[in-house]
Amino acid sequence: MKIIILGAGQVGGTLAEHLASEANDITVVDTDTERLRDLGDRLDIRTIAGKGSFPTVLRQAGADDADMLVAVTNSDETNMVACQVAYTLFHTPTRIARVRESAYLTRAGLFSNEAIPVDVLISPEQVVTNHIKRLIEYPGALQVIDFADGKAQLVAVRAYYGGPLVGQQLRQIREHMPTVDARVAAIFRRNRAILPKGDTVIEADDEVFFIAAKTHIRAVISELRRLEISNKRIVIAGGGHIGERLAEAIESRYQVKIIESNPARCRYLSDTLDSSIVLQGNASDKDLLVEENINEADIFLALTNDDEANIMSSLLAKRLGARKVMSIINNPAYVDLVQGGEIDIAISPQLATIGTLLTHVRRGDIVSVHSLRRGAAEAIEAIAHGDEKSSKVVGRMIGEIELPSGTTIGAVIRAEQVLIAHNDTLIESGDHVILFLVDKKHIRDVERLFQVGLAFF
Repeated sequence: MKIIILGAGQVGGTLAEHLASEANDITVVDTDTERLRDLGDRLDIRTIAGKGSFPTVLRQAGADDADMLVAVTNSDETNMVACQVAYTLFHTPTRIARVRESAYLTRAGLFSNEAIPVDVLISPEQVVTNHIKRLIEYPGALQVIDFADGKAQLVAVRAYYGGPLVGQQLRQIREHMPTVDARVAAIFRRNRAILPKGDTVIEADDEVFFIAAKTHIRAVISELRRLEISNKRIVIAGGGHIGERLAEAIESRYQVKIIESNPARCRYLSDTLDSSIVLQGNASDKDLLVEENINEADIFLALTNDDEANIMSSLLAKRLGARKVMSIINNPAYVDLVQGGEIDIAISPQLATIGTLLTHVRRGDIVSVHSLRRGAAEAIEAIAHGDEKSSKVVGRMIGEIELPSGTTIGAVIRAEQVLIAHNDTLIESGDHVILFLVDKKHIRDVERLFQVGLAFF
């Protein structure tokens, strides 16, 4: 696939890295020549220096025969104009734009071929807000992913000493929970992936990915670790777009405090939010945190744009008694350094956004793609089409499907029904199939499984 990426920042660079390793023809456009040189030295891609919305630059990047334009510069306006130019002058089939400003996103009918021709809108702030909201809802989870509109969820948890299933074989899950159907899709032990079998023993400190119907998630978490008490008191450091959206989404269910340093922003948040308490100050101010009883907080969330400020305020909050701390970390090099120590969960905005972008790059009928373990693995939701003659999966039991190495099927969603995958589960046309890949070099093989042969037509 020939793809033009506008913007060589965190999201554009990470996307180029993902796609270049999958034999795509990638061209990255940016005005920053240093960033382009760094990407060009590391990856097998073309780079073009220039403004991505200019017709001459897009033509130079190969827009005449590109399959897709992904506009993820820091400017909403540049991204929107680039999509307009690609549609009008070059007839680029698929146009994806990152648009952050809610003033654009709330206007119905703005994004269509008759107005601004954007096929897919990406709002990183909304993606990250949803991600954090799910983590708050499930104490103890490292990652929570929805499939089929939330009917099934894939959850990552770290197994703790004392969990009922720790030291037990996976086949004993059914004995422990006879009324709950769940499947462990993968286990990461000391950063190495283990494909689970019935006799695999869960060890303390394993990172366990399991899939189950939404109603059963809490029961499975309780088997792998001591079930944590529900969250009530949330402190948010940073009242920017993400802090505001998160407070708005959760303030009706939790006690929310926001710490923001900008006085004008504080006034805006006070006027906009219903029940959240807005405090003007610095989240790294020890006296302020003590005064606001940080030791009683269930979660401290550092959501500013400054990695160092987020890390330091999180460490301080944890030291002062906050039960759990989460922090946005934009620099990928920092994520592995800080997660799992004093900082319980490090959130990478670009990796959360990448999954949304990858969904539209994958071939076959791929509904959603989620990047796991900071890009090391992927979870894919694909729809099975065709019949026994035209499809490699329809009309076959899971045990009969030749899955690529390092790939497991976790669940099948049929209408409102969540079927946890077993060898004798039969795949029907229209089923949503949830796959887990620990080896991303087999992505193309998985896509081919869900592409329909000519017999279907």
